[in-house]
Amino acid sequence: MKSIILCPNADRDIDFKVSRVVGEMLEKRGRRIVFCPIFDDDQAVKTKLPGRKTSELEDEITSAEMVITFGGDGTILRVARAASGPGVPVLGINLGGMGFMAELEVEDIELIDSAATGKYKLAQRMMLDVEVMRDDEVVCKDFALNDIVIKGDNKVIDLTLYGDGQRITRFSGDGAVVATPTGSTAYSMAAGGPIVEPAAQNIIVTPICAHVLEAKPFILVSDRRVTVEFGHKKHNPTFMSVDGGEQFDILSGDTINVCKSEKFTRLVRLSTRSFYKKVSEKLGERF
Repeated sequence: MKSIILCPNADRDIDFKVSRVVGEMLEKRGRRIVFCPIFDDDQAVKTKLPGRKTSELEDEITSAEMVITFGGDGTILRVARAASGPGVPVLGINLGGMGFMAELEVEDIELIDSAATGKYKLAQRMMLDVEVMRDDEVVCKDFALNDIVIKGDNKVIDLTLYGDGQRITRFSGDGAVVATPTGSTAYSMAAGGPIVEPAAQNIIVTPICAHVLEAKPFILVSDRRVTVEFGHKKHNPTFMSVDGGEQFDILSGDTINVCKSEKFTRLVRLSTRSFYKKVSEKLGERF
């Protein structure tokens, strides 16, 4: 029997209270569960989950039928990296702030019964591949569900962005965000980018605090290859972050290439709440 993995964020699901309740619900349905907490050390996990099977997510993912996360969007982004390869569906329960990607709020967990019996739909989300070229060699390779953020380290940087070799824009500013539709409600939106339906197939390019009025966000078709070059005037300290992860230093002469990935994330859909309603609820408007 394949397992259902429970991935609580230890900073959000305090003492794993919510994930333990869900685990008991699933076991009553005869499902096999395994806990794979993230952002916590092994000894703390064993203390908080006595008698429970715990493991590393990467060790369990290939034999899982579903992963349920307990936290915010950052938790889903962490899990999506492991789940995208084998194509395991991810169900998010929001214990964080905005929680745009999470399907359920805590008060909705009774819907877990539907997941246990296979009564759910799947939403497929596109991802992006990114590589950093240095002296004609790939020095960094990664993939993103949300976005690739390129920023100056407390200084203005010069960027030129291309789509399939054709210049999109050139500007000085704080940086740029290259996002998926899923990531359009994250940093890209905060930087003035558009909100795009998450099921769409697009690449969103959004300047961050550009020092020129003509530098506007662009929505590109998904098969474009976006290239970012630096320092047409001078190169200030610059870094790249993928899905909010560890920073990678960009050196003078480096080039960043971004394109649609063959990987994708499958998100479980249980509720009838529309994306438009979720945006209105999360951003302050009420129906």
